[in-house]
Amino acid sequence: MVLFCAGLFVGTATAAPVILVMGDSLSASHGIDQHRGWVNLLATRLQREGFPHRVVNTSSSGETTAGGLSRLEPALARHQPAIVIIELGANDGLRGLPLAQIRNNLQKMIVAAKAHGARVLLIGMRLPPNYGSRYTRAFQNIYLELAKENHITVLPFLLEGVSEKREWMQTDNLHPTAGAQPKLLENIWPILLPLLEE
Repeated sequence: MVLFCAGLFVGTATAAPVILVMGDSLSASHGIDQHRGWVNLLATRLQREGFPHRVVNTSSSGETTAGGLSRLEPALARHQPAIVIIELGANDGLRGLPLAQIRNNLQKMIVAAKAHGARVLLIGMRLPPNYGSRYTRAFQNIYLELAKENHITVLPFLLEGVSEKREWMQTDNLHPTAGAQPKLLENIWPILLPLLEE
């Protein structure tokens, strides 16, 4: 049986370990062909590198940590993932939502994923400087603090080496272009690799 998830081909239905991606527009290929997004590139690389994992992408444009939290338990029950990649928080930050609320939602997601026996990769984000240094620093630190407290893997900033290159950002200056997607995967891959090999 062939399995599709959100338009992404993820392979045949077997006992292969699942990587569940819970993200926002940055993982949902906003503004570009979905097959060129970093999540699809990850699925291709896993196959090329000989890993048995299949990727289930449940990312949704505009998603917040509250929305992700509400969708996580059903996704965990359905897919029984070995690894959960959480890429959320940017939309909360851009809306200026309370930092405690963002942190609490992410913490609950981490706890839920670990309770299901999944390893967690937390992907962090940074906010534009116009949100004020105090808020932006505290927002950025949420990811590092949660990773340390929960003993999980963290990528501090998904758009490292991308956001500062105008040619790699779409006209909204928020979303990477298709050409930047391989770089996003290169940011993620060395952080994810130890989890794949466990």
